[in-house]
This record gives sequence, C-alpha cells and structure tokens, in this order.
Amino acid sequence: DRVLVRIKDLTLEKADQEVWVRGRIHTSRAKGKQCFLVLRQQQFNIQALVAVGQHASKQMVKFAANITKESIVDVEGVVRKAYQKVGGCTQQDVELHVQRIYVISSAEPRLPLQLDDAIRPEVEGEEDGRATVNQDTRLDNRIIDLRTSTSQAIFCLQSGICQLFRETLIHKGFVEIQTPKIISAASEGGANVFTVSYFKTSAYLAQSPQLYKQMCICADFDKVFCVGPVFRAEDSNTHRHLTEFVGLDIEMAFNYHYHEVVDEIADTLVQIFKGLQERFQTEIQTVGKQFPCEPFKFLEPTLRLEYREGVAMLREAGVEMGDEEDLSTPNEKLLGRLVKEKYDTDFYILDKYPLAVRPFYTMPDPANPKTSNSYDMFMRGEEILSGAQRIHDPQLLTERAKHHGIDLEKIKAYIDSFRFGAPPHAGGGIGLERVTMLYLGLHNVRQTSMFPRDPKRLTP
Repeated sequence: DRVLVRIKDLTLEKADQEVWVRGRIHTSRAKGKQCFLVLRQQQFNIQALVAVGQHASKQMVKFAANITKESIVDVEGVVRKAYQKVGGCTQQDVELHVQRIYVISSAEPRLPLQLDDAIRPEVEGEEDGRATVNQDTRLDNRIIDLRTSTSQAIFCLQSGICQLFRETLIHKGFVEIQTPKIISAASEGGANVFTVSYFKTSAYLAQSPQLYKQMCICADFDKVFCVGPVFRAEDSNTHRHLTEFVGLDIEMAFNYHYHEVVDEIADTLVQIFKGLQERFQTEIQTVGKQFPCEPFKFLEPTLRLEYREGVAMLREAGVEMGDEEDLSTPNEKLLGRLVKEKYDTDFYILDKYPLAVRPFYTMPDPANPKTSNSYDMFMRGEEILSGAQRIHDPQLLTERAKHHGIDLEKIKAYIDSFRFGAPPHAGGGIGLERVTMLYLGLHNVRQTSMFPRDPKRLTP
C-alpha cells in the first residue's frame, strides 16, 4: 500500500504518511540503539532514522549502519515532523522513520572521492584545512562527481537551457533541423578539423552546421535551428575551449535588415534567461552554495553597442588598440566589466566588427568598406555567440574567398548553394556549455560539459 515518493516531495504535507523511497546512502552514523542515515536523490536529501523498537531490531540497526556509502537502497517508513530543523539536508522539516530497508545495489567500500569533499567551497577547504577535490580527480571519476548536488543542479539547468531554446524558437516559427556531422570538406574553410577515415577516402567532423543551415534557408525554410555536437581541432587548453561541444545554432532569412536576425537571437537568449530565473531557482541556489556568484543581469531590449564604441571604452580605460584589431580575451573581459559598470548588464551585443577580422563569408557593410554586418554576443565579458549576415551572392562570395586565400575547389559546394536564388540571411552559433558556465558564474567550461573533450582528455 505504500507509495513510491521522491525525496524532494517529502514535505510537511506528507507527515505521518507511510512511504517507500529509493535513494543512495549519502552518510550513516550509529549512535547507541539508533542509526542516522542521509538518503540522497540527485540534489535532494533527507535524514532517515533506524531505531530499535516495534519495527527495528538491534540487528537491523547494525545492518543499516554497515551499508556502504553510495549504495542504492529501498526504504519503507513513516514521514515524521522533525523536532528541529535538520541541518545539512534539503528536506529540513521532516525525517523518515525507517521500518524496513533493502539494499538494491551495494557500492564498494572505498570511493575514489568523497562527495562531501566534492561539494565543499574551495575557500572553506582552505580556511579549515578540509579536503577539496581538484578538477582532474573529478573528471577522472566523473560518474561519482556527477552525483554531487552541484553537478546535478548544473546539468538540470543545462537541460533547461536546451528546452527553453527549443520552446522559444518553435514559438517564433523556426523549424528544427538535423545536419550531417561527417562532411566532405572543412565547413569553414579552415584547418582546425578532425580528419576521419571514410571508406576509401577521408572525411571531416563538422566544425559547424553553418553550410547546412544556409542550404535550408536557400531551400525556403526561412527560419531554422539545430542542437548538436560541434568539433574543433584546436590545441587550446583554456578555461572556455573544448574540442567537442554542443552547438545551439540559428539561421534566418530577413526582409529589410540583418538586425531583424540580431534582435531575434538576442530575444531568444533573453527568454532563456527569464525562463531559468522562473523555473530553476533551486538549481541556481544549489550551485551558488559551492560557487558563490552575483545573479546574472540582463536588459530588455538587449544593449547593442557598435564595435567602435567598445574600442572607445577600452581606450578610455587605457588600452591601446587599432580600429581594425580584434578583441583579445583580456580586452573582452575588461570591456565586459566596463559595460557592467556603465549599463548594469551582464549580457550585451557588439555589432559592426571590422571586416578584416571576420571570416570570408561575412557580408561587408555597404556604408563602410572597413566594417561588416557581423556581431558577437557576450555574457559576463566572454563571447558566447559569433554571427553575421552571410554573403548570399555567389560572385561576391567567390571574390571574398579569393581575398582570404581560400582554395575555391574546397568550398565549391558551399558557393554553389547560392547559384539558384538565395534570400538575404544571417545567423550564429552558441556554445551550450559556455552559456551554462557564464550564467552560473563558474570558472571552467569543463564543469558544464558532462564528459568533456579537450586536447588532453579523451576519457571517460
């Protein structure tokens, strides 16, 4: 007659009800004729009491105390109001009085890392000499690390970003597409690609779904998006680069001006931020306990600055840089701080980049030959989207490719896509892991990649 109940639903409303709970043994502590267990499910936990009495013998108390940490158990018991708040548990107003306990799957007694150490803020560990877990140990033992309340919260929120991305764009009339990840030529004409054996020839892992997004625009889909893996063979070991990440990509035809697309992408991100605030406060607060961070701020409508305005702000702050020079990572971060101070937003757009620093397929600005119809979007001073109006005229595209010294044979299929009539269009690609990292104020993208791939890591 007992009902299987989730730990997060064990509240005062369930007091005095008989329930059945499946969870992991997070901790156990025997005290005389009692054993206190903490049962965990994802980011929620509850104190469970096994005490000698009508439903429990001394042997049962001893049995419960000897169950190894991280073992999966079924517990039958009664929900009781706690005499005082239960510190260290998410369910602080109730506890579970155990009548029966069954071990479903026993964990080995020696764990590669302790979950309590893995969720301890680094500052606290330094102050009182207690252990914290470094990044490599976490990633080497990712299955255990993903069980922590912080990791559970991070990836629940990341799932929410994908869900909100899809919801928002479908509501706006976009069509979700699936694009090939094995392609015949480097998708952006560059060298940073992974080569794979493909029967009697070679192929490449896609750096971007851009070609296929644009082909769909040429095929009159008008508004498309896709969610899928992106591969970059860059020997980059920074805090924000991965060799495989999840791309949230958008492409859209427009009628009058590419800012129609810029505004649509920016509004999509704003709707994601608003949705996260409304639906994932528990997860945001859980992550914040280990990694304290100021709440993410954004404006409606989104702040849009021209590149020259950003350069002027940097020069005022003492940075020396040319009008056509690209932003370095330190300058990106500094500009983010300056924008936050002046406009009180963590999210903004930088528009009209110098043509010289953008890819060959970027549309030049018709009003200024030195600038382009391109834009980047930033969160907390770091770029999360790079986009542009694409050149849809095959002759101009050929000229720009030659100017960049690109072998036309290698991009023939790309240029040919526009020979049968292509509408003006623009788009961009967003890195899911980077958005998650910056929204939560985390310090490394590997924290937001479930099983990260970088130049030094191919397992687990």
